[in-house]
Amino acid sequence: MTSPPQRFPTLSHWGAYTALVRDGRLVGCEPFARDRAPSPMIHAMPDMVHSPLRVARPAVREGWLRGRAKDTRSGAGAGRGVDRYVEVGWDTALKLVHEELSRVRSTHGAEAIFGGSYGWASAGRFHNAMSQTRRFLYAGGGCTDQVGNYSWGAAQFLLPHVIGTWQPLTGKVTDWNSVAAHTRLILAFGGMPLRNAQVIAGGAGEHTTAGWLRRTVDNGARIVVVSPTRGDVPAGIEAEWIPIRPNTDAALMIGMASVLLESGRHDAGFLDRYCHGFERYAAYLRGDTDGQPKTAEWAAAICGVSADTVRRLALDAANCRSLVNCTWSLQRAHRGEQPYWACIALAAMLGQIGLPGGGFSFGLGSINSAGNPRIDAAVPQLPEGSNPARSAIPVARIADMLLDPGGAYRFNGREYRYPDIRLVYWAGGNPFHHHQDLNRLQQAWQRPETVIVHETWWTPTARRADIVLPATTTLERNDIGASSRDGYVFAMHRALPPQGQSRDDFEIYRELAAMGGYEDAYTEGRDACGWLRHMYADMRARWAGSDELPEAPEFEDFWRQGYLALPPPRRDFVLFEDFRRDPARHGLRTPSGRIELYSDRIAGFGYEDCPAHPAWLPPAEWLGAPAAGRYPLHLVSSQPAHRLHSQLDPASLSSASKIQHREPVRIHPADAAARGIADGTLVRIHNARGACLAGAVLDEGLMPGVLVMSTGAWFDADADGAGLERHGNPNVLTLDAGTSQLTQGSSALSALVDIEPWHGAAPAVRAYEVPVVGVS
Repeated sequence: MTSPPQRFPTLSHWGAYTALVRDGRLVGCEPFARDRAPSPMIHAMPDMVHSPLRVARPAVREGWLRGRAKDTRSGAGAGRGVDRYVEVGWDTALKLVHEELSRVRSTHGAEAIFGGSYGWASAGRFHNAMSQTRRFLYAGGGCTDQVGNYSWGAAQFLLPHVIGTWQPLTGKVTDWNSVAAHTRLILAFGGMPLRNAQVIAGGAGEHTTAGWLRRTVDNGARIVVVSPTRGDVPAGIEAEWIPIRPNTDAALMIGMASVLLESGRHDAGFLDRYCHGFERYAAYLRGDTDGQPKTAEWAAAICGVSADTVRRLALDAANCRSLVNCTWSLQRAHRGEQPYWACIALAAMLGQIGLPGGGFSFGLGSINSAGNPRIDAAVPQLPEGSNPARSAIPVARIADMLLDPGGAYRFNGREYRYPDIRLVYWAGGNPFHHHQDLNRLQQAWQRPETVIVHETWWTPTARRADIVLPATTTLERNDIGASSRDGYVFAMHRALPPQGQSRDDFEIYRELAAMGGYEDAYTEGRDACGWLRHMYADMRARWAGSDELPEAPEFEDFWRQGYLALPPPRRDFVLFEDFRRDPARHGLRTPSGRIELYSDRIAGFGYEDCPAHPAWLPPAEWLGAPAAGRYPLHLVSSQPAHRLHSQLDPASLSSASKIQHREPVRIHPADAAARGIADGTLVRIHNARGACLAGAVLDEGLMPGVLVMSTGAWFDADADGAGLERHGNPNVLTLDAGTSQLTQGSSALSALVDIEPWHGAAPAVRAYEVPVVGVS
């Protein structure tokens, strides 16, 4: 008789679950009992934990070893992505890493080390790869860090100029209780796709978005989705779909604002009391500054939405309690600052900011728990320390930095120069997924003398590293997980021993810190268990000062129970409610203390690509651009439904969604017919930056001229960057340029392409091959 499995509570970015383990193997995953809409991604974990793609032992690239033996690093990276690897013992691997860190710091300075990471490696707050990497590199003398993120980097640096904070991006917006009770119209720019609501950084105890949407609609709200694809309409929810040309949302919002101004339906009292610079913006709307009135007809010509619809949307929003929401995707495009600023200006003209259920919002439909009613409660955090090198770049400018050491660039009002990076140290993240123009990144990736990676699987990044150190999964270590917008804190119990010779990032860094003579600075005398207790005690102490929060139990009781549940807040949260009630006492952290529809500070920067008020600035690539003649289709690279970014891509759930082992690309039947493409056809998508294969899916729920393809298929192209990407990674096609000099965000959603049937035999997909490994 088979014995029952052991049960271990834990957490992932796609939800809380119980790991079921029998005979040392993960045999199943049960969703958290309180989660009424768990993500199916939970069930992909056994595929990944026991995958043959696991990095079993430390490995070193043969070409790098040969170059090191010759004491020359000219062309050191030429074999990355091509060479075989040699497995070595941990002592040898750590000695090599320590020697490289010491060599680069002593010869070129700490700023010559780039500390790369990304926040999605683990839902645990202690074993967070970004925090651990920063803490280690800072303790050892510093590094070149990265600021911002790919998700909402443009908005992060714009919003402080306009509303004094970027906090609404993380979900601290008017909560769903208020929306469900008061909102009668949600204008959802970029849609509200529930596939995105499966995940949240730090993990979720409950998936709440679908339930809140249903409650809001049942209470009488109308939802209008403005998006190039019907796929961005929330599943199971009645909503009006308005197709729009990608990257033209700012023009539609500006046209709506012009309708309000022309008809006298704008709230002049609100604009006068709570906003700065409206008359400058109104002059732009009237055409006083450029001779072009921003009428409904003007907007219609740009965005492909009829002028009657532009007028109707504006007046409908003025006639009821309305909420204007932008997904994160809108600002992840060339000139991505403009739709967010135009959204705030539109909401200001409607005069409902600070009212229950009214105003503007960001991120509803971009991530789970955005708008989730939650008490402001601290979650456990690992302190990262400060960076002695005082060097950082905008996160989406990695390739620019590597290709142009010493090059000047402008960012958020200042001028900087890129450091000369000799060593890349990367842990937790896959830049060969989330960066743009991956052929260009491949070229840039050859420049550093050494690339060191902590990785669990042989990902595209691991296969382009010189030293690969095997890292554990979340199921192979203890941790505490929580999100700032979820109502739970979770104990993450170790369910399995480390697979192969993998080690936790903390243990790897602890040994390296000891070799460098700064172990105490890094660990503060604590082991992993000591840190968990310390972080929990800090959270518990901060809770003790609140009259809304319960007394958190002792650590042992928390660990035994497996989770803490926060009580619901006593009242609804409304964004800028205090500001609306008393703008003098609760002024915004902007120069004027008010919402800045015209920014004198931005005007002083003199950026031609980001003027001092919301504006329609044509992106470098859109369906109205000259390049549309050669590449007549706009590629929208969406978030996937079957994985988180590139995580879980080799698992069966993601694999089952593919066509001929390639990522699907959705195409309108008219565009397909014009090119001889049938449903299920293998196709080649291409532009001047590159080409990839995909499997065609005909979809009438697209605006003609638009393709939709999810990101995250493991990058599968030859290292010379000249050939075909075989697996369907759309980031070989996306634009690697900053959104503007103000924010330098990602412009990945501005990409023109063409598509054609693939003729002849299809090349084999090699994304999941393990590089040939020998033993030293």
